[in-house]
Amino acid sequence: MAKVVEFIKESYDEMTNKVTWPTWGELQSSAILVLIASLIIALVIFAMDKGSTFVLDTFYKSLSN
Repeated sequence: MAKVVEFIKESYDEMTNKVTWPTWGELQSSAILVLIASLIIALVIFAMDKGSTFVLDTFYKSLSN
């Protein structure tokens, strides 16, 4: 149990004294960057989905004629 308490104390010390936390401005910039990247990836996946749906629908329609 003593090792667990020591681990928690050392973890707290490291989080409060040794970790460099981002400023509010850096945090906002990073959040905006992640949002834009997520939107771009979502649009690419959406386009791939619509494109493959179109190709498969065209293929299946050509088989039924």
